[in-house]
Amino acid sequence: MSEVSNIMLNPRVSKITLNIGVGEGGKRLELAEKVISLVTGLSSVRTLGKIQNRDLKVRKGAPIGCKVTMRNPDQMKQFLKDAFWVRENRIPSWNFDAQGNLSFGIRDYTDFPGQKYDPDIGIFGMDINVVLERPGHRVSRRRRNKAKVGKSHRLSKSESIEFFTSEFGLNIVEE
Repeated sequence: MSEVSNIMLNPRVSKITLNIGVGEGGKRLELAEKVISLVTGLSSVRTLGKIQNRDLKVRKGAPIGCKVTMRNPDQMKQFLKDAFWVRENRIPSWNFDAQGNLSFGIRDYTDFPGQKYDPDIGIFGMDINVVLERPGHRVSRRRRNKAKVGKSHRLSKSESIEFFTSEFGLNIVEE
């Protein structure tokens, strides 16, 4: 991306959240946690059901998936390069939201470089959410003197697309 004269206007990846939902606890959930640790090298946290749904056999408070949040800039950049490589550096434009965040899915963890199919684990897909923001966005999250982020400092969808195109060489497909 072209360098802006004000460094506070340069967008950056704030965090990446990787999620695998299995819908049940037990053996499949343990295998999903193993997949996340294989792909990211980090330990995951279990997600719990928020409501009871008898049709899906989900109870409130029961474990239904696992997730991990990545915040290390070097680790995030390498993970995103691998994830975009799996998607052949093509992402549809509808995967970006109005705030400039990016969400996409991967069908199988074995598509990542260096991963091989293990019959004991099986096939697991995952959802990846990338949060993009400018420096100074912390004012909306801090405890003391919390403030709103001004409209001129927020990221738009087009600015986010421009960032990912220039930084990672993504091809954005208009659909």
